[in-house]
Amino acid sequence: MEWFYFVCGLYVIAAFITDVRSMKIPNRLTLPVTAAGVLAHIIWGGWDGFLFSVAGFAAGFGILFLMYAIGAVGAGDVKLFGGIGAWTGLTFGIHVIIYSVLYAGAIGLVILLFRKDSAERLRGMAGNLAGFFMLGSLRLVSKEKTLKFPFMLAVLPGFISAYVYMTF
Repeated sequence: MEWFYFVCGLYVIAAFITDVRSMKIPNRLTLPVTAAGVLAHIIWGGWDGFLFSVAGFAAGFGILFLMYAIGAVGAGDVKLFGGIGAWTGLTFGIHVIIYSVLYAGAIGLVILLFRKDSAERLRGMAGNLAGFFMLGSLRLVSKEKTLKFPFMLAVLPGFISAYVYMTF
């Protein structure tokens, strides 16, 4: 099963390169790799392999879809995490999400602290959070003032951290 992580690691590296270059993760990368992950698990583990892969896909895709719905990530990231889950399963996929979100928060904080308009952005974030909790608004992230960076800057170390944590 170790080779599943190796193949998925290559997938994450390819997505990292495309995301850093163009701020997009193309369907021509995510869709075939996801299908190959499900197929590999079917070949390797039959029905149990299929269920393992589909559970991982559903968790990765579903959790990232919720993040997409609030404007935190792009659609390519959603499909990417579906593929990560298809190759590595539910538990590992969720660990990658958690680590990636933590790394993204740290990266965002560093970027925020070094920008000239950081005080204004902090007030805007506080206002968005207040609106979410007081008014029930799902829009936690405003498009016009979003701090943007390739999410793969957080996903690659998130994947590595999950691998180290889960295998050592």
